[in-house]
Amino acid sequence: MSFAALFALVSLVAVARAAPTTTCSDGTVVSNSVCCDFIPLAQDLQDTIFMNDCGEDAHEAIRLTFHDAVAISRSLGPAAGGGADGSMLLFPTVEPNFSANNGISDSVNNLIPFMAKHPTISAGDLVQFAGTVALSNCPGAPQLAFLAGRPNQTIAAIDGLIPEPQDSVTKILERFDDAGGFTPFEVVSLLASHSIARADKVDETIDAAPFDSTPFTFDTQVFLEVLLKGTGFPGTDNNTGEVASPLPLTSGNDTGELRLQSDFALARDGRTACFWQGFVNKQDFMAQSFKSAMEKLAVLGHNPASMIDCSDVVPVPKPAVNNPASFPASTSPDDLELSCFLEPFPSLSVDPGATQTLIPHCSSGGEDCPSVQFAGPA
Repeated sequence: MSFAALFALVSLVAVARAAPTTTCSDGTVVSNSVCCDFIPLAQDLQDTIFMNDCGEDAHEAIRLTFHDAVAISRSLGPAAGGGADGSMLLFPTVEPNFSANNGISDSVNNLIPFMAKHPTISAGDLVQFAGTVALSNCPGAPQLAFLAGRPNQTIAAIDGLIPEPQDSVTKILERFDDAGGFTPFEVVSLLASHSIARADKVDETIDAAPFDSTPFTFDTQVFLEVLLKGTGFPGTDNNTGEVASPLPLTSGNDTGELRLQSDFALARDGRTACFWQGFVNKQDFMAQSFKSAMEKLAVLGHNPASMIDCSDVVPVPKPAVNNPASFPASTSPDDLELSCFLEPFPSLSVDPGATQTLIPHCSSGGEDCPSVQFAGPA
């Protein structure tokens, strides 16, 4: 075969393998025209709900992606729930009323109007895409892939599929394994989302407390603080699913950090402790591990090979603030409760000054919102 003929053949093969592209009205090049519909949706979500901010509404949307997706069971079969299918929005008087979904009606009610405003997008795609857009507002978060093509679900998920903070480590790990074969490492990876989380319903006596205006950041500080010994409670003591916090109150105001029983246990259990400690002060490792586990969660109940890759329309997250993990003021390495000794614990600085809550609560001012940060099953 001549060189010219060989070159022509190689060129034809390259053309045949090239992915088709579409240019959307705003100039974005995507692999499929279906993806163009998500560009105005992203802008609408930002303008209407998130305000380009990693605040309370963003956290609620991210929480909804977890609760909608994990409602599936390999052992019970399709009748239990369809996973990431948007059933939370399609059956708003059913699933949001489950005890494990307490408070999730806020994000459900936020998103329901978008089904009518963007009718080409299914409820399942809306829930998961809203979560990716919300996450992009949080400094340090990874840019998630997004696959479109979830059909609308026809039945609601059953109760009992959402992990709760009072659940044992064994029950939590078994639930995630039954939902989609998640390993203990992947479960801990998913909990990186709690760096941008807040407890609204564990202790409702602190719901209307003053709040910190520091914005949420997706960072490893949560993995350090959960390892510290508890000293008290920010509100009433010993609520279901709550254990003593290392930062019960900040100095000079009424804000504090609430710690969930499940986080405390996962950080100290032999099956997960090394994974938990391994994220401390390792921002890139934590972010990439979360990304992999979250992208697996987002397609539960679906065949990714039959879905459309619309990752090109996911907003680029805000850059990390590059603040290394550090011991809160008045704490030190002596307060660590470590269960894994395979690797030396990193050497970290101690913040000067009075005791303070380093994991932020709310990012916008001028209205009441809970002041207590937490880490636990979303």
